[in-house]
Amino acid sequence: MNVEEREKSIEAGRIAREVVAYAREIVKPGALLFEIAEKIDVKIAELGAKPAFPVNLSIDEVAAHSTPAPESGEIARGLLKVDIGIQIDGYVADTAFSVDLENSEENRRLISAAEEALRHALNTIGYGIRIRDVGLAIQNAIIKEGFSPVQNLSGHEIKRYDLHAGLNIPNYDNGSSFTLDEGVYAVEPFATNGNGKVRDGKPSGIYQLSGSGNVRDNFAREVLAFIDSEYRGLPFCVRWIVKKFGSRGLLALRQMEQAGLLHQYPQLVEVSGGKVAQAEHTVLIREGEKIVTSLGS
Repeated sequence: MNVEEREKSIEAGRIAREVVAYAREIVKPGALLFEIAEKIDVKIAELGAKPAFPVNLSIDEVAAHSTPAPESGEIARGLLKVDIGIQIDGYVADTAFSVDLENSEENRRLISAAEEALRHALNTIGYGIRIRDVGLAIQNAIIKEGFSPVQNLSGHEIKRYDLHAGLNIPNYDNGSSFTLDEGVYAVEPFATNGNGKVRDGKPSGIYQLSGSGNVRDNFAREVLAFIDSEYRGLPFCVRWIVKKFGSRGLLALRQMEQAGLLHQYPQLVEVSGGKVAQAEHTVLIREGEKIVTSLGS
């Protein structure tokens, strides 16, 4: 890990903390998800960074990969997960929190379980530690609270312009003998009162470049060139493309998707319809050093 990677990862984490504090202020029952997302985007820009991915605003049984479409009328409600990514020159901090918007004791217990699991995971993780031990810490904390970890979601290694690079950090003891080397890792427990698995749901409007090539339409080529240069392989969303190119951007996205150049992420939904809470921080690990960049410790 070079000096630039370390310093910019730490700075991304510092900005992530500020954005989370701001997001907690504006997330209110009945607020439009579209307006929340737009305000978070503006705040990130004001602080001198860019989103590492579109803010995920996922409700109840939707665990992840949900971001509001342009002018969406959907409102904040239920058990809301707010997943925020910050990048500075491709160096990323990934962090998430959950909030109860319906005064539900069950929601609050789920949030507490996810947060407690994250606390135990952060205490466990470090250079040379087995990933199964981090997963076991998460699993035990969530089960102790009477819930289940979501086993087919995981934390992940992060590299420059690559959110899911290499190693996964499991949310249960997966029996793996892999140990953690120096690097940057997102740790993200998901706690549920359901069966503990997620399935693919409806399209999310979150995309990522997935192939090389081109499209015939001149305008679609312009949009493709913008996506390639602006996001550099990181995820983006319909909302951003419409803001830049207007409604014509939707047709360009469809053409790129049909040409096999884009992957659209599906929403991830708990298989039994159980509610899901999420907590997440990003950790920078080197031999003799551990910094939770999005927590400031």
